[in-house]
Amino acid sequence: MAIETRGKDRADVETAVGPPARDVPSRRPLVAILTQGGPNPEIVVNALKTRFPDLVVIVEQPESKALFVRRRARKLGWLQALGQLATMIVSKFGKRFTAARAAEILRDYDADATVDPAVRRLSVGSANDPEFAALVRDLKPAVLMAVSCRMLKTETLAAMPCPVLNLHAGINPQYRGLQGGYWSRVMDDEENFGATVHLVDAGVDTGGVLYQTRVKPSPRDTMHTYPLLQTAAATAIVVSAVKDAVEGRLAPRPVDGPSRQWYHPAIWTWFRHGFSRGIW
Repeated sequence: MAIETRGKDRADVETAVGPPARDVPSRRPLVAILTQGGPNPEIVVNALKTRFPDLVVIVEQPESKALFVRRRARKLGWLQALGQLATMIVSKFGKRFTAARAAEILRDYDADATVDPAVRRLSVGSANDPEFAALVRDLKPAVLMAVSCRMLKTETLAAMPCPVLNLHAGINPQYRGLQGGYWSRVMDDEENFGATVHLVDAGVDTGGVLYQTRVKPSPRDTMHTYPLLQTAAATAIVVSAVKDAVEGRLAPRPVDGPSRQWYHPAIWTWFRHGFSRGIW
């Protein structure tokens, strides 16, 4: 069953487990998270670790900026690719001015972005390397949750022995891809500012929707805090989706609406909406 939450609502996601059958050894379900690291994925790790003690975090290495630009240029052209790279570089300097708002978000949603050294962590070069597929097969998780990682290739997905879910910082299908919160504001569509947990397929955030949550951004939020807000507000639906996967009752639902893939705004687009409309 799909649920939707708004704002700071919380869902009761505790798992009720009956006693194991007599003389049959019980095994706690192993849950794996794939990520490139960072505060937002750690929020997810900390939300899941108490419900699923056998949590394993698989950390892949980020791809280089050069590879990012070349791939984006093949799709959108060099002008757009370099404009998007400029936004990513310049926007990093703004993070120092949003620390207070970030701390406020964590407090409001009772979210924890610290790294827990007690959580088991494994490293791979890339999730699309054969070693990653072999690692997942050895771990035999009940579910793999992808958060802030590279897109998985078709052959990688085919090798997964379990459902693969993704926490996407945007409402699908309207805001697939990158910076879904930012673009919902630019499009005067704050009703669709939120996050989606969905099944992963070969497309860009095109897999079946499991849960969605919508939240109202503050005028103080910017591109630096949108993903943090979306992630913090989505912890309940992440737990619910993982619980469904562990219990074998995933139920994707059809979602109406236009489908569009978005990218980082080019530097000139970011400046234009920032200076003229206060959307940064």
